[in-house]
Amino acid sequence: MELSFRWYGPKDSVKLSEIRQSNAEYIVTSLHQIPTGVKWKKEDVKKRINFIKSHNNNYNINLKWNVVESIPVHNNIKLRKNNFRNLVDNYKDSIVSVANNNIKTICYNFMPIIDWTRTQLDYKLPTDGLALRFNFAQFIIFEKYILKLKGLEKRYTDKQLRLAETTYKKLRRKDLENLKFSIMGGLPAAEKKYTVNEFKKMLDVYDNINKEELRSNLKDFLKAIIPVAEEKKIKMAIHPDDPPIPLFGLPRIVSNIEDYNFIFNSYISESNGMTFCSGSLASSIKNNVYGIFKKFKKKIHFIHLRNVHIENDKKSFYETNHLNGDIDFVKLIKMILSEEKRRKNLQFNNYNIPMRPDHGHCLLDDQNKKFNPGYSVIGRMMGLSELRGIITSINR
Repeated sequence: MELSFRWYGPKDSVKLSEIRQSNAEYIVTSLHQIPTGVKWKKEDVKKRINFIKSHNNNYNINLKWNVVESIPVHNNIKLRKNNFRNLVDNYKDSIVSVANNNIKTICYNFMPIIDWTRTQLDYKLPTDGLALRFNFAQFIIFEKYILKLKGLEKRYTDKQLRLAETTYKKLRRKDLENLKFSIMGGLPAAEKKYTVNEFKKMLDVYDNINKEELRSNLKDFLKAIIPVAEEKKIKMAIHPDDPPIPLFGLPRIVSNIEDYNFIFNSYISESNGMTFCSGSLASSIKNNVYGIFKKFKKKIHFIHLRNVHIENDKKSFYETNHLNGDIDFVKLIKMILSEEKRRKNLQFNNYNIPMRPDHGHCLLDDQNKKFNPGYSVIGRMMGLSELRGIITSINR
């Protein structure tokens, strides 16, 4: 595997010199300063590569940018409305700019409005480390008492709504503010930080779109971009919904085997592939992570390794360390290494799959620093060390 580490660019509080101490060899990053929908220029990508190279020279290290994560997909593309055609053209041009700088993999997602969703960014573990958590009752509280959405009785059972109400009565004002920030302001990849009113307006924009329509819009998007990716030998790697359950009444279309069958049959191409995010997929009890890997292993262009534990209600979960969650990482990594061996035997130009430890607990003095949620340095270094230990043991 290509051992990689996510970096949010020159403004990230995590420095490249710190990342190298993790034994990572590759950087996963994006041009976060460019607004969603604006075309990436070849020169902009080159400038970021040169920044990494200059830092390498200063610190005698050799980190390489191997995966773009991500080029965000504008909501107008997902909705196929307004200026979506121009936005698709900009996206295709951005793929070309990346390819012309010899970066071969692009991660992206098709989640409506926001990316991954958590209700708590500082869930305290028995070890005193801090983790990301999704609590189903708290999510309903956010919809009912903060967004004040109507019609929740159509989405949730009476029991779920009663639990949310009971939980709400125990919360303080500070708890509600933290809940609001966790969902609306805590997402590192969100290009737009919404107010409550702005968020409700975006929900209204999506109000009449169902799963079939959103799927159709994704299919049209793939038909537009994958030929460009093929020509430029770029691997497009769609990220699963996180969590892979419907949220806010919005459809989810990258959540399970059925969804992936639709996506890969929408445009049959080696360039049309997936980001295998173990933690996202394992957040639903309906998903068999090993089965999904086995079925779609030929389509995996990028890997996020993260572990989770699903709680008693079967809807809530929190992110564990890499060795102690619901996923058996020894079993999963054996499957990954076996797939890499298969690719090597078939003489693939690059049989090593890019992989990064996805998220990490906030540990030690990182708890006194500011980081993008889930992306403190020490917890991810620990995660990568645990994964390297498994890889080394299997390879012996």
